Amino acid sequence: MPIVATFAATFSGSLLDSADKGSAVRFHRRISWPANPVSFNCHFQNGMHLPRFAHGRSSIAVKHSSIRAALLDETISHQNLGKMASETLAFDLVQGALVKWSNVMDRSPDPPTAVFLHGILGSRKNWGTFARRLAKEFPAWQFLLVDLRCHGDSTLTTKMSPHTVSATALDVLKLVRQLKITPRVLVGHSFGGKVVLSMVEQAAKPLARPVRVWVLDATPGIVRPGGDGEDHPEQLISFLSTLGNEVSSKQDVVNALVQHGFSKDVAQWVVTNLRPIGPHISSSSGFSWAFDLKGIAEMYQSYEETNLWKIVEDVPRGVHINFLKAERSLHRWALEDIRRIHAAEEQAEGGGVEMHVLEDAGHWVHADNPDGLFRILSSSFKGIRT
Repeated sequence: MPIVATFAATFSGSLLDSADKGSAVRFHRRISWPANPVSFNCHFQNGMHLPRFAHGRSSIAVKHSSIRAALLDETISHQNLGKMASETLAFDLVQGALVKWSNVMDRSPDPPTAVFLHGILGSRKNWGTFARRLAKEFPAWQFLLVDLRCHGDSTLTTKMSPHTVSATALDVLKLVRQLKITPRVLVGHSFGGKVVLSMVEQAAKPLARPVRVWVLDATPGIVRPGGDGEDHPEQLISFLSTLGNEVSSKQDVVNALVQHGFSKDVAQWVVTNLRPIGPHISSSSGFSWAFDLKGIAEMYQSYEETNLWKIVEDVPRGVHINFLKAERSLHRWALEDIRRIHAAEEQAEGGGVEMHVLEDAGHWVHADNPDGLFRILSSSFKGIRT
């Protein structure tokens, strides 16, 4: 049976027990937009055929029973693909081995889907390892990892100002509508936490009911000024803008950030947003930033100013909002924030609000304590029937 998609995609998978399963082939899959250019026809031993890829971008390599191949439904015209490229956010769709889904097929089953969103100056890659772990543990689920506007590969798409939390949420809602999927779980870290709250505020569809929302180390209200010892995002964005779009080496950027008072951990994280200049993956020609700093500065200002307490204190029926505070977080939590969340827990009717604390973790929860975060989030995937 051909594996098809209505968008240019990279397909990564591993053949599992194909010798014992006859013609049945199971994969851990990753479907991505955008991909890299190639054109091919490919047949495998069990007769499975990958459709010809004639337009778009991808790469293929076959090694140790694994494939990485570009897939494109042959009915898609070059004109439609161009429109997709100009409007769609970059994403990875990490699918468990039991998922059988294609947004080309009207009658294909709708697998349970979770959306994961990064924070300011992050990318979908921040969630890659964590999502693959979830897909292995919960093979009937799929996990949509998104590069938000002005970040990562989504800088290749055209997004008009204003760059706000609300506009960012609408981008993601449009993406899931295009992909014809209905998320049952929304997870957002930091800035992404406010984005998932805004998604709930703006949409009756395409969100399922019930839907579980996770706001990771972020508060719903106006952001307070940071304290001593905190890496201030606004100052970080401002300093990065002085470095120019191209730099000679990652280490030079790390050194410059540390010299200007930013932590080494933050400096090393920031340079993951640098990509080599030129056609070959080499540092000899220097690096350029994989984000739009001007747009990101607008997004962060909106993050500070956006107030979404209303959606928390008047939760829509069928929505369960979970706040997770990192134990060692330097994020701007205040006693008033915690008090209001606990009050919302007691008052929620028809929906729900719940507060969690992740032990032994700073603001970068998925890096500081991934095991603890996995245990806490797993309840969302166990509790929904697939």
